[in-house]
Amino acid sequence: MRYHNITHDDMKNGDGLRVVLWVAGCSHNCIGCQNPVTWDPNGGLPFDEEARNEIYDQLSKKYISGITFSGGDPFHVMNIQEVRKLAAEIKEKYPEKTVWVYTGELWENIKDDVLMKYTDVLVDGPYMQELGDNTLRWKGSRNQRVIDVNESLKSEKVVLHCPEY
Repeated sequence: MRYHNITHDDMKNGDGLRVVLWVAGCSHNCIGCQNPVTWDPNGGLPFDEEARNEIYDQLSKKYISGITFSGGDPFHVMNIQEVRKLAAEIKEKYPEKTVWVYTGELWENIKDDVLMKYTDVLVDGPYMQELGDNTLRWKGSRNQRVIDVNESLKSEKVVLHCPEY
């Protein structure tokens, strides 16, 4: 896996203050994407122990609510194995922290993926420029959903996280 950035104290990509891992690699190629530099799976930097330790250092801070995986796409073939592994490690080491995942994939196609076992909130669906709306919370276009993963898995239907947004 490769990545482009690790953002500290992020307030835009999930509840509370978060650390965000921006992975490299996305095959959705959404028109109007906010981060097209992350599409190339060979771009950015190799995800190594130094990057992992930087994430753990951030997560060890009491005021950090959790981690968000974005990019790029965490579900890209070049990312998914390492994202699953890292999410599992984080949930074990920091069970009080939340895990958010942004993906262009749809819930219906990935709900059975093992990554969902470690994910609290999933923002699904490709960005659609014609449905773009910069007043939306935690998402870029109206087709995307901010899904409460645990409740959705329990009820076997999509349950939105903060449905008023």
